[in-house]
Amino acid sequence: MRALTHPDRSQLHIETVLEALANPVRLRIVRRLAAGEELTCGTVLPDVPASSASHHWRVLRDSGVLRARREGRIILHTLRRDDLDARFPGLLDVVLTALDAEPDDGGRQP
Repeated sequence: MRALTHPDRSQLHIETVLEALANPVRLRIVRRLAAGEELTCGTVLPDVPASSASHHWRVLRDSGVLRARREGRIILHTLRRDDLDARFPGLLDVVLTALDAEPDDGGRQP
């Protein structure tokens, strides 16, 4: 099994975080994780093919937006709110407020 790596807080870069958040599917993930729960891939993206979902989870993890941990055969994901708020104060709140102002379209683009 491949180790799950995460950038340190000091390694988070605004360009990478914004690029990760610039996708409707990944925004859908962030919206779900914002409640503070640990969720599995299938719980958040049951309608997305596994290969596509894995890509989105990896982009979010590699950018520092979320943290993943293995528990047996499953991977649990959480939002790195503390790290994001420390590096980019207010960014996550603005993104979540904007998401709440729009209907959840299931991560589909028009």
